[in-house]
Amino acid sequence: MDKNIQGVNQLATGDILKNRKSAEKGEGADFGKVLKESLNEVNELQKKGEEAMSEIATGQVKDLHQAALAINKAEMSMKLMLEVRNKAINAYKEILRTQI
Repeated sequence: MDKNIQGVNQLATGDILKNRKSAEKGEGADFGKVLKESLNEVNELQKKGEEAMSEIATGQVKDLHQAALAINKAEMSMKLMLEVRNKAINAYKEILRTQI
């Protein structure tokens, strides 16, 4: 196994164990709070992307590279949020199909 991959696996395992221990102690983050913070972050990235597009359209852009990055971040964050939404909807539908 490559040393870099092994290091990443060890870091991920350490994070999982740390989160598990904090959840057992009741220190875990509230799911609703995490979701709200994520939505706010996506909203901020969308605003920055719209500002960058506006600057490009009006010719007021100072750094085209930074504007392109802002637009790309906004697009990727929206795609990720849509995938999270789709997974949540699928999980909800699966729970509804579950017989008790």
